[in-house]
Amino acid sequence: MNFDNFGEIVKTLMQFKLFTLNQTPVTVLSIMIFFVTFTFLMILSGYVTRLLRSRILPRLHLEESIVYNVSRVFYYAFLVASAAFSFQFIGVDFSGLVVVFGFLSVGIGFGLQNITSNFISGLILLFERPIKIGDRVTVGGTEGDVVEIKMRSTVIRSLSNISIIVPNSEFVSAQVVNWSHGDKKVRVDILVGVSYQSDLDTVLKALSDVANENKEVLKSPAPVVRLREFGDSSWNMFLGAWIRDPEDYYRVRSELNCAIVRKFRETGVEIPFPQRDLHIRSPLPVPLTSQDGSQQPERPGDSG
Repeated sequence: MNFDNFGEIVKTLMQFKLFTLNQTPVTVLSIMIFFVTFTFLMILSGYVTRLLRSRILPRLHLEESIVYNVSRVFYYAFLVASAAFSFQFIGVDFSGLVVVFGFLSVGIGFGLQNITSNFISGLILLFERPIKIGDRVTVGGTEGDVVEIKMRSTVIRSLSNISIIVPNSEFVSAQVVNWSHGDKKVRVDILVGVSYQSDLDTVLKALSDVANENKEVLKSPAPVVRLREFGDSSWNMFLGAWIRDPEDYYRVRSELNCAIVRKFRETGVEIPFPQRDLHIRSPLPVPLTSQDGSQQPERPGDSG
């Protein structure tokens, strides 16, 4: 085998011109250099981003959501700079990038609107911060905690520890319930019915004691106890208790419900069963039938 001829073949192949971009010849070798350079810079950007998020930014004692947003913005900026540097390295200037972006815009017009919408929505989420890492949200009937905001989608971990991938555009165009936005305090609302035979003052005090005895319930704002309405078979009472973290909502609500049952039993307060009135109608009289099948009128005294 003649290695000189093989080397010439490889050199010719590497220098083969594929096309010209803005008066710059693009060869197989330049394409390979571009991909190797860009891949290396992507790996480097991921490493630097992890280093920034895990070691550098935490020393500034910032919120976790701010640390995440800064690291993601740095990652996106590093990717753009890496692409620009890679194009410059192979001899394609920024005017050539404009041509490439022109081709991409045509692709966006034909089938990438959804991807572009989710990407722009992701940038809005990072800068406007309607939601952030660690927030408890409800979107599309699903409740969970925001664990990651990516370029195209946001990852929500449900209360059952299931990861749910939600497109970023859902958070911008649809209604989203953010339990943690601005102020994390939430109110636990409990409705309970008590018998009309109960002592009202005893009921009010029992509900107030239940809220004040729970260590998770805040003293300010103070718990609220109200007689909400007069039901068919009960007074419908309302207890509103504030807690500091929405993640404890269901646990505290269960604790308050159990405490209400115990407190009512101690104080003799009755929770009535729903009452229903039943009206039983007497059956209609059945007409007599003769042997030939004809109906005979009912004789007086037959129904008695």
